[in-house]
Amino acid sequence: MYALLNRIEKPEDVKALTVRELEQLASELRHFIIDTVSQNGGHLAPNLGTVELTLALYSVFSFPGDKLVWDVGHQAYTHKILTGRRDAFKTLRKKGGITGFPNRSESVYDAFGVGHASTSISAALGMALARDARGEKNQVIAVIGDGALTGGESFEALNNAGDLGTKLIVILNDNEMSIDANVGAMSEYLSRIRIAPQYARAKRDMGSLLMSIPHIGDKVYKTASHLKDGVRSVLVPGSLFEEMGFHYIGPIDGHNIGLLEEVLASAKEMEGPVLIHIHTVKGKGYKPAEQAPDKFHGVGCFDPSTGKSAKKAGCAPSYTSVFSKALIELAKDRPDILAITAAMPSGTGLKAFGQAYPKRFFDVGIAEEHAMTLAAGMAAAGMHPVIALYSTFAQRAYDQLIHDVCLQNLPVTLCLDRAGLVGEDGPTHHGVFDLSYLRQMPNMCVMAPKDEEELRHMLATAIAIEGPAAVRYPRGAGLGVPLTDSLETLPVGKAEVLQEEGNIAFLAVGTMVEKAKEAAAILKEEGIEAAVVNMRFIKPLDTELLGEMARTKRLLITAEENVLAGGFGSAVAEYLADHGIEVPLLRFGIPDRFIEQGTRRELLSLIGLQPDEMAERIRERLSQMDENA
Repeated sequence: MYALLNRIEKPEDVKALTVRELEQLASELRHFIIDTVSQNGGHLAPNLGTVELTLALYSVFSFPGDKLVWDVGHQAYTHKILTGRRDAFKTLRKKGGITGFPNRSESVYDAFGVGHASTSISAALGMALARDARGEKNQVIAVIGDGALTGGESFEALNNAGDLGTKLIVILNDNEMSIDANVGAMSEYLSRIRIAPQYARAKRDMGSLLMSIPHIGDKVYKTASHLKDGVRSVLVPGSLFEEMGFHYIGPIDGHNIGLLEEVLASAKEMEGPVLIHIHTVKGKGYKPAEQAPDKFHGVGCFDPSTGKSAKKAGCAPSYTSVFSKALIELAKDRPDILAITAAMPSGTGLKAFGQAYPKRFFDVGIAEEHAMTLAAGMAAAGMHPVIALYSTFAQRAYDQLIHDVCLQNLPVTLCLDRAGLVGEDGPTHHGVFDLSYLRQMPNMCVMAPKDEEELRHMLATAIAIEGPAAVRYPRGAGLGVPLTDSLETLPVGKAEVLQEEGNIAFLAVGTMVEKAKEAAAILKEEGIEAAVVNMRFIKPLDTELLGEMARTKRLLITAEENVLAGGFGSAVAEYLADHGIEVPLLRFGIPDRFIEQGTRRELLSLIGLQPDEMAERIRERLSQMDENA
């Protein structure tokens, strides 16, 4: 099945293949990727769309001397396979295996580590300028999807690159999709370019015509050149990029290897920045992915013969779906509720809200900074916006959240999906910093539910607050607890005592409440009684209950699925220190390092957050305390 692929021992081997052989290799690579992703999960549709592009890049350029920067990186599986990781590809996204995204520590061919969108052009420009400073001549290529082009950083980089005029090749992979369908003016602009491929031919023909006029052709051509900008802005697709200082080529078929090789070879010889616009099909070569590219963007295990998911039936509803239904329910009686997401309507559960309230739903593209200030503007005008983002992506709106929302104490509700350890996507996607940066912000209320039912009530509470509020919740299925018919607001800053007995106390938030209960059960079997408190609010803390626990317990234990630095446990330690309360404190959370990929169970065990490991550390601490007494 992999006759040609098995011959590729090093990237240079691609250069020896004919176009026909490269087309056969593309077919083999697709089968290879589908086979692995069906077992491991991963980003399928975007990777199937860039097979021919990657082969053409390796046919024309010489990596790693030339530098190749992928945006996001969910299109780089073929790149990984060609660069010495074919045999290791079966370990994709597994603990200790190769990562799902380019990673500089994994291979010299991974020129830049990525995982978040819209960074490639900035990074590639930095490499190009470093090359120029050293007087070198290597090529630098950035591959960016049209979805990532909705992010503001990409335009900042295009603007800077065009102004500087340094040699840089940007490949715009246009498949009309990010995860969901692209939105916005840029998407519409690229659509217009796709339906007007005659531009390149017309431009060549006009230049040839003018130059062919006897005696005066050269002068006419040069005289007409100063008129081209105004005419081009009206008639010519791609003029936006040319106005920004780029030589524009395209759009071209991104699955035609021979054409891609020809265009890339030409771009290699051109001076200054070049933008090559290619059109590809997301999910190319696999019918289920072509028909439903959004569902096959990022997938779990599936049956490759049918495309059907291998998820177990009868699972509890996901936190995302519970959030979605609760927001729709709340919006019935609150016409001021508006919903915003950043290119994630399906992933955040807001697609259903958009179907129920199309005039109250806004997908801004991959533009979290804009989303946050947009929400601030809505709130300042008397509405109550709800922004749903993945925790890891919300980090990009840090300044806007402080300056535009919290400083003005505006009623904006931030819902952070995929909070905590997200598993196989690894450190670029773990949402483990939000509790730390959110609790720094004045006026902010921060909540984390112990289960999917509490999420519903926390959402209602956040929307009832006349100021900034955030609710963070994990990826995947809930605990399967019953869901009530009503939505209630919780008393702000008040915890919930689940177990009172014992002279030690777990103070837990979010997903760690259940882990704390299990750890307490293990200790109880050994005769160690422990209270368990669902703190609910990271900010404001229930200081009344915290003070009581500090006075009556010999050991306090905090537990959170967030970095320990500045997180919930730090908030408890700060309160105790500020009030001169001396009680031993043991904190459980994410240590001061980036956590690798793996299943969530594996990662929790890796950092000691499974109940039996927590119980062991508590026994050790109690033993130390007894020895020192």
